[in-house]
Amino acid sequence: MALGVHLNGSIPLPSSEDVFSRIPAALPGRLKRLPDGEPEIRQLFVFFQLAVFNAYPEIQKQYDAETNVIPPKSLPTKADLEALTKTLAGADKQLATTYDDHALSSYQKFVKARAEGKIPPGVKFQVSLATPLNVVTMISEGYQSTVEPFYEAALIRALDNIQDTIPAADLAIQWDVPSEFAMLEGEAAQWPHFTPWFGPDVKGEIIERLVRLVDSVREDVECGLHLCYGDHRHEHFIQPKDAGLLVEVANAVRKGVKRTINWIHLPVPKDRLDVAYYEPLKHLDVPAGTDLHLGLVHYDDLEGTRKRTACAKNVLDAKNVRFGVATECGMGRTPPEQLESILEISKAVSEPYAS
Repeated sequence: MALGVHLNGSIPLPSSEDVFSRIPAALPGRLKRLPDGEPEIRQLFVFFQLAVFNAYPEIQKQYDAETNVIPPKSLPTKADLEALTKTLAGADKQLATTYDDHALSSYQKFVKARAEGKIPPGVKFQVSLATPLNVVTMISEGYQSTVEPFYEAALIRALDNIQDTIPAADLAIQWDVPSEFAMLEGEAAQWPHFTPWFGPDVKGEIIERLVRLVDSVREDVECGLHLCYGDHRHEHFIQPKDAGLLVEVANAVRKGVKRTINWIHLPVPKDRLDVAYYEPLKHLDVPAGTDLHLGLVHYDDLEGTRKRTACAKNVLDAKNVRFGVATECGMGRTPPEQLESILEISKAVSEPYAS
């Protein structure tokens, strides 16, 4: 059986209080970390971050009713970009992501729930942060290179506030990494939303960004990676042929960082009951101190989940690596009525951590 369960972030429950009271009870002994479920405006991943740019409507991408990108009528001039840079650099115009506001509010509820015995001692409060690329993809063509460093700085300010306020022993930070894989898979032709604004070494620049983000988490705070192929309309933007690119990125980031990566999450498509998808996992670097979680739990599919678990186990047993289970992505877009099945299956295919 798998060892433990990981939750990526969003959970289809109405409040963080509901998450803190219901989820630990449903997964006894199986959680090292617990997110707040990203309720309300955060259920749709990064779309709430558009509010960061409310003062700059002209730099936001426009979409049609089918969420296709509407090409801009014109690109910004050099003067436009210089003016935007000057504005964003102004001390009174600093961007604010509000990730820290949400995290600090939920942490107080986490502490209360733990004191009431709803959350076991030792379970950390997990804060999932989308990487800047996920947000800057919503910025209009021509403006992205100018906006990205200012947005990244704002996100790091929020991260620092979280780390300054929540005790390190209680905190775990997860970087959510989906848009990067759309770019790496060359999906810009089908999904112009993901067109890179940097290059030509797109992979190298993505790895450089991820290394920088991981190293921005303090060494005494746990940090993990959620590598993902998206969940738009409950589908990936592309079905990966195998786990090879996921493994390549995970290994490159781990090699580049100065700190420990405490966990890595990789998705597993529902229909992959063949060993070929899992074969690249034999090349995944999973050192001591790093947990591996595979997103192979799917709603109302206990038998399939067991088969996917067995496929992964066939590869990872040879490396003497145990892994935990998870869903492929966050569950913010999952119908609430499916949650019970997901929790029951997650419990059925996993063992609790040793107490």
